[in-house]
Amino acid sequence: MGKKNIELDGVEYIRKDSVKNYEEAENVDGLEYKIVRTYSAGVFAGYLESEEGQVVILRNARRLWYWSGAASLSQLAMEGVSKVSDCKFPCEVKRVKLLQVIEILDATKEAKKSIDSVPVWSA
Repeated sequence: MGKKNIELDGVEYIRKDSVKNYEEAENVDGLEYKIVRTYSAGVFAGYLESEEGQVVILRNARRLWYWSGAASLSQLAMEGVSKVSDCKFPCEVKRVKLLQVIEILDATKEAKKSIDSVPVWSA
């Protein structure tokens, strides 16, 4: 029997036990939170482990597949999103190696808090 999600006021919520606990997240002490745009893999938010040329490794990263309530990545990096329920950010991965990176933005604590508040989206 599959796990069921709940929808309340147009927002879909996922059972806590169906996603990774934050306690299981990689240790990211001392790493900076960034938003990274690639040439063809999309946009990711996570902790910058390393950067060499156009190759970046992020830890505890989420793909920012679709966002609403920020006019650009610059605004998203500074303020986060204002329409949390309209965003589509899949689950976090422990580590991702991104190739063909074309933009790296410092993200504020406010932006990270906003990104973290977006429910995990799945199809």
